Amino acid sequence: MPVMESVTLENFRCFREKQTVKLAPLTLLVGENSTGKTSFLALLRILSQLGDGETAFDFKAPPYDLGSFDEIAHSRGGRGGRAQEFTVGVRTAREMRRHASNDSEDLNIDGRFRRRGTAPALVGRRAVGGENWIDEQIDTEGKYLAEMGTTNGRWRLRPPASSNLPTEIGILRFYLHQLTFSEREIDEGTIESVDGSPEPGEKDTRALIELGERLFFPWRIHGGWQGGVFASAPVRSKPRRTYDPARLDPDPEGDYIPMYLSDLASDQRDTWRRLKSSLERFGHDAGLFDEIAIRQLGKRGSEPFQIQVRKIHRGLKGPMRNLTDVGYGVSQVLPLATELLRPDGARQFLLQQPEVHLHPSAQAALGSFFASVANGGRQLIVETHSDHIIDRIRMDARDKVAGLNPNDVLLLYFERDGLDVHIREIRFDEQGNVCGAPDTYRSFFMEETRRSLGL
Repeated sequence: MPVMESVTLENFRCFREKQTVKLAPLTLLVGENSTGKTSFLALLRILSQLGDGETAFDFKAPPYDLGSFDEIAHSRGGRGGRAQEFTVGVRTAREMRRHASNDSEDLNIDGRFRRRGTAPALVGRRAVGGENWIDEQIDTEGKYLAEMGTTNGRWRLRPPASSNLPTEIGILRFYLHQLTFSEREIDEGTIESVDGSPEPGEKDTRALIELGERLFFPWRIHGGWQGGVFASAPVRSKPRRTYDPARLDPDPEGDYIPMYLSDLASDQRDTWRRLKSSLERFGHDAGLFDEIAIRQLGKRGSEPFQIQVRKIHRGLKGPMRNLTDVGYGVSQVLPLATELLRPDGARQFLLQQPEVHLHPSAQAALGSFFASVANGGRQLIVETHSDHIIDRIRMDARDKVAGLNPNDVLLLYFERDGLDVHIREIRFDEQGNVCGAPDTYRSFFMEETRRSLGL
């Protein structure tokens, strides 16, 4: 059940032509280096803000730094010049909107960005839900105008020139709220009929308010992550022999994860036991560890602590070992596994090269782990260079392990075409065969296979 069903982009970074790309509960991003996979992940996080009523966007928020407008808008070079604007959009999956009173309609949101100073600025946003729509325009000086419509008419929302509403509450949300009042004048701002439309009736008002509310996706379920979206850095935090208590401030590198685990072990023991069991199941399947423990170095939670793991072989328990004394892969994968397993976690995960420092067998186990998480109602978009992850997911989908079906998995192949990049959708059939792969994808992997066989 994906959070996003598809995304649209045009003139964004290396993607010049308008492309609409589908997403699945588990989507894998593959391709050569510098083909826009990380830019695509960054775009998904921007789209979570686009659907949250925001008008200010941070294109440099960790772990992504897309730079200024000139570095984001596509450039053809020479006479081709740089695009004056770029557009992005998202279509939300129907089954993820059960909170709405009418979930039979798809929701599409598109945004246009132009230069303001050196940064990209939102200049237009359009939301369409069934036959109802809202169209916002923000000029380069920040002046705001919105039009909206139903099957019964079209209306314009014009705030006063002196309006200085705080952007964090959202201008659109504020004015839509005013529709609940009978008086149509708000602080000298007006709601005007367009093309002779009658004043919006109760049914129109209800439909527009609902559409406005649906712009604010139900993603804020993971405090600290924008829109309930977890975005990981390609390299996670280094392990420490001893950790000092610190604030629980989420970060892409997972620096806060040891403190999160320590807090659970001290104050939420039932939650800790369940999470510990799940982490140990994954650690065992990956061959990394069989037991994990928090060793408190004092009697109070405010004192230092250590994270320890151990292996168990045929019933014989090895010694508990500090996180710094085991393979580096354990500390690299532990933050990701914790984020994916925590009960109050994000709804959507944007993961960069999760296989870093993992042995091939552990990479394969990670693929099965992703499949089980995706089948649990969360959406994973994974940038990977690991054949072991891809093959394991392909086989698990074929064998319907953990309930995952081939239709729940999508592989996006990023193919360079001169200065542009095209995203090709590749599916797996019921037998696990690759379907719809372009020649460049097949030729690369066939060449590697022939080389490995010495042909």
